[in-house]
Amino acid sequence: MQGLIIKSTGSWYNVLADDGERYDCRIVGKFRIKGIKTTNPIAVGDRVKFDLEKGSNQGLINELLPRKNYIIRKSINLSKQAQILAANLDMAILIVTLASPRTSLGFIDRFLVTAEAYDVPAVLVFNKLDLFSKEGLEILQDFKEIYEKIGYATYEVSALKGINIPFIQELI
Repeated sequence: MQGLIIKSTGSWYNVLADDGERYDCRIVGKFRIKGIKTTNPIAVGDRVKFDLEKGSNQGLINELLPRKNYIIRKSINLSKQAQILAANLDMAILIVTLASPRTSLGFIDRFLVTAEAYDVPAVLVFNKLDLFSKEGLEILQDFKEIYEKIGYATYEVSALKGINIPFIQELI
């Protein structure tokens, strides 16, 4: 059988099978010895092949299908291992606020560099539109112009007031 990893909890993975059913699965031992340098050989978003155990609704994952992309972070301990946060992402959306709290340009840039490095399309959504003064709206336009000039889509919303929320819902 084949399916999509939709939840990971330690050594168990919840797999949404192509038949629409969900199965709790573990990985077979070979994943741990294949020279994988990450703390988790399988991540949410991965597509896998698995076999159900006889007489059970549980299964064993025996193959990881090729990934189109993934997001990774370095482990915080000294092992120098990395952790795959998610795989096969369609899009990464950064919600940016210019006030209460302010998202720095440096943080936005790091987010975009990471997304680019792992081939994940990225979008910036500027929230709290309802809080901006005339001067704030001018700053917002400056920020948007910076990122649109280098090819990123940007959107303005107010989650509180519902401004442009339907458009974002359609986007995702």
